[in-house]
Amino acid sequence: MWADAMSKEIGEMDGHESFKSMGKGAPIPEGFTMIRVHFVFEVKHDGRYKARLVAGGHMTQVTAESYSGVVSLRGQRIVVFIAELNNLELYGTDIGNAYLKSYTQEKVCFIAGPEFGDREGHLMIIVKAQYGLRTSGARWHDRLFDSLRDMQFVPSKAEDDIWMRDKGDYYEYISVYVDDLAIASRHAMGIIEELEKGQGFKLKGTGPITYHLGCDYKRDEDGTLAMGPVRYIERMAEGYERNYRTQPKLTYRSPLEPNDHPEIDDTPLLEVNGIKQYQSMIGALQWCVTLGRIDIHSAVTTMSSQLQCSTTTRTPGKSEANVRIPVQDAIRLQPSENQAA
Repeated sequence: MWADAMSKEIGEMDGHESFKSMGKGAPIPEGFTMIRVHFVFEVKHDGRYKARLVAGGHMTQVTAESYSGVVSLRGQRIVVFIAELNNLELYGTDIGNAYLKSYTQEKVCFIAGPEFGDREGHLMIIVKAQYGLRTSGARWHDRLFDSLRDMQFVPSKAEDDIWMRDKGDYYEYISVYVDDLAIASRHAMGIIEELEKGQGFKLKGTGPITYHLGCDYKRDEDGTLAMGPVRYIERMAEGYERNYRTQPKLTYRSPLEPNDHPEIDDTPLLEVNGIKQYQSMIGALQWCVTLGRIDIHSAVTTMSSQLQCSTTTRTPGKSEANVRIPVQDAIRLQPSENQAA
């Protein structure tokens, strides 16, 4: 499974002419930096096995061009609300291998490993923007900027990553979070065709929005759009079980155990791996709060105070002082005068 995923990733990169082979034993070109590359493995929410080749951008220098923006979740919610308010279709889509659509400006190279087949040991010059390089996000942002401009979209004055197009009697909208797009339009498939045929993007997961940026979207029986991080929380629970070989508690009275005071905990500090696991869990919980689970905000803030160097009682298996996240009803979004979004 993973071997096939790695082979597919290399094939995709070769198809985009991402590297230039200089041959085995070739010297490093003047001005270039030798870096490492590695694979990151993930099981996607739909069960697909994904292997991503990532460049060691930490081995290069930070520049002013290392940063690019994304739509805020507040901006994303506004686009969703506008779509509901104006009876627009709301579609989601993902641009496949987005970074490979742009060229890197960094002078970096690496030695190919066995996953490159008969090119193992070759010096490879990186041509296209790669995941992991410091400037790849900015290069992809520029590429998508040019494409949306070519489609007559303009960035909104409120957020640069919410794009608008005047259709005479209404506006179309595209919100951009790296390579994840949410499209609001009366004819969303028309925009999809422009992106695929006109701009040459390979789109996947295209259709009426059901899952976007960790949030589920569905309609109630009365047609009201509801959104909430149900699947995201379920995946967190699965990760918890994988890491600690036990299921999280399903019964709870509050997000934190009664009388738990992490600020006065004097038990031994965690080792490096334990700290990383703790930080990962807190990061996931913070995203849950951002997605709308404000009921655990106070508890997560309290636990976050121990983020840099937590103690053994803050981790599973040592005590029960772990944040609880019940899967509650989603936030209902109904644009009317007597109900807030």
